[in-house]
Amino acid sequence: MKPRILHISGDMPDSIQPAKSRVIESLLALTADQFDHHMWSLNRHAPGPAFLPRLVRNPLRPALPVSLHEDSPSLTAIRYDAPGRGLWHYAMLTRLADRLADHLVQSGPLPALIMGHKLTIEGIVAAEVARRIGVPFGLSIQGNTDARILKSRPDLARRFRPIWQDAAIAFPFTPWALKAVEVALGQRTGPTSLLPCPTPADAIFPPKLVGPKLVTAFHLRHQQIKNAPILIKAAGLAARSVPGLTLDIIGDGTDDEKARLQHLIDRDAPGIAHLVGPVPHGEMQQRLNGYAGFAMPSKRESFGLVFVEALLAGCPVLYPQGAAVDGYFTDSGFARAVQSKHVHAITQALVDLVRNEAELKNELLAWQAKDGPSPFRRAAIARCFSEGLAAALASRNSPKRPTTA
Repeated sequence: MKPRILHISGDMPDSIQPAKSRVIESLLALTADQFDHHMWSLNRHAPGPAFLPRLVRNPLRPALPVSLHEDSPSLTAIRYDAPGRGLWHYAMLTRLADRLADHLVQSGPLPALIMGHKLTIEGIVAAEVARRIGVPFGLSIQGNTDARILKSRPDLARRFRPIWQDAAIAFPFTPWALKAVEVALGQRTGPTSLLPCPTPADAIFPPKLVGPKLVTAFHLRHQQIKNAPILIKAAGLAARSVPGLTLDIIGDGTDDEKARLQHLIDRDAPGIAHLVGPVPHGEMQQRLNGYAGFAMPSKRESFGLVFVEALLAGCPVLYPQGAAVDGYFTDSGFARAVQSKHVHAITQALVDLVRNEAELKNELLAWQAKDGPSPFRRAAIARCFSEGLAAALASRNSPKRPTTA
């Protein structure tokens, strides 16, 4: 019988919010032949004024309405009413853990391991439920949310630290995310394993020379987070140094989103940047193979699967410093980090991508030939995840209640 693992994640598509990232779903699918995966999919709902009476009745631990929806035998969608902006953050999540632990004990069967997919939210719930039923728990570390909450809530470090230390396994998705947690909470003594996010598009395409053609890709509703205004301006400036330079923007959006982006193009990069619409995901790598470089200096980026897809497709990348895949390619010219706020640095990086296309693509080809892509392909990710889960299952450490001192 396969070991039963209960996963807790706010990033799982469900009946309450179908349009969520599928990264966690992909990880579970990669190892479904070895483990009996079950998911609690969390959805926070802002209660608005209805929260005030609950706060008056119990200022320290307000009541927490929770509803559960059985989407399938392995997926439970959970909605809980709690304020945002970090208000009563730990109190509400421990209340949620109490409710869910009671439900689990009553409904059964109990899992052998609980995985919380983010330290600073789901990790609180996972650690508390695991403590209640006496099983080990593990964590994944996702850069944006975990780094932001650790920075904004230093008062909760005494709560987060034992969760970080007691976890039977920790899977940081990126080196920079691991560093952010270690700076805030110290180094772990237990097993820690870097786990890149899996992409279904992990074929390898040798690079080819194509000229000064650059590309970026995102859903147009994310144009601010993806730093599109700065990138478009930088492309316009870069074209002054490299005649013929173009920037294609792949992605779908509403008419209003397209109009806002087109306004930026008309102002800062007319005839240089172009909206080219969506590309089916199955065709994305082949399309990326036809560009000198992929550029997306986002303001925030937990991992950015498209950067890996581009490199496997033979296309050098420009990514945001301190985010996305930062730390995986520290000495690689074909994967360059740039500060997202600096338009002139981005401009120069775009110029370098097209002027040094041959050199960068030769380096990228050598990386591909030396099995550099292996850690980012599905087989290696599945192996890393399954080995970490097996080690956690073998652990006999059950978490203790964190100190209140």
